Amino acid sequence: MAFPEPGLPPDSRLYAIGDIHGCLPLLKDLLQKIDDECRAANVTARKIFLGDYIDRGLYSRQTIDFLLDYAVREPVAPVFLLGNHEQVMRAILDEEDTEALTDWLRFGGRETMQSYGVPPSAFAKDLPELIAELAAKVPTAHRDFLRNLRLSESAGDYFFCHAGVRPGVTLDAQAEADLVWIRQAFLGHKDWFGKMVVHGHTIGRDVDFHPNRIGIDTGAYATGRLTALALEGNKRWLIQTA
Repeated sequence: MAFPEPGLPPDSRLYAIGDIHGCLPLLKDLLQKIDDECRAANVTARKIFLGDYIDRGLYSRQTIDFLLDYAVREPVAPVFLLGNHEQVMRAILDEEDTEALTDWLRFGGRETMQSYGVPPSAFAKDLPELIAELAAKVPTAHRDFLRNLRLSESAGDYFFCHAGVRPGVTLDAQAEADLVWIRQAFLGHKDWFGKMVVHGHTIGRDVDFHPNRIGIDTGAYATGRLTALALEGNKRWLIQTA
């Protein structure tokens, strides 16, 4: 089945940036490459961040600090989408969800808590005490950042989200749980979603190009490769760290 060739409106360029996971040096390197490219072409571009700013890497707090400052400095306001890791941290802080904390500690939460100054000795505490210690160290601006993350973004014939979409559900009716968590039902779907879906969440050895979706999570925390998908008109290309 032939699908439409996706594109953006004329004279617009954007960069979709994959899962950062606390790898701030890689993020700075990637954004410098993007800025250099835009300067050489004399264009301004919008950046869409696909979520998972925190966990696994060493600099989660510093990554959010950097992104908050970056958003103020950018001539075109960047879009920050919600990832499943931010959804879990938000539930822990806002709902004092101890079950979520138990899961979080298994998939990167320890590194994030230590980046906020929670000492390793604190992990021996009861879960409510551990949540209270973290909550005391997370700045209000970071809580607001987590609460204000968007679920999705559209531009031209592209739809951007963290994990993917539920087949058979229109793009404007997708549930938060699917947008930030879905895997197999989305990844295995072969039909058109209504737009080309650009997503992260599922790590590939390289960018995962399909006729109906493009996955750009290249496992920065494990591979050293953070990826941006560049889009302009009907063209697309990649920028990556080494």
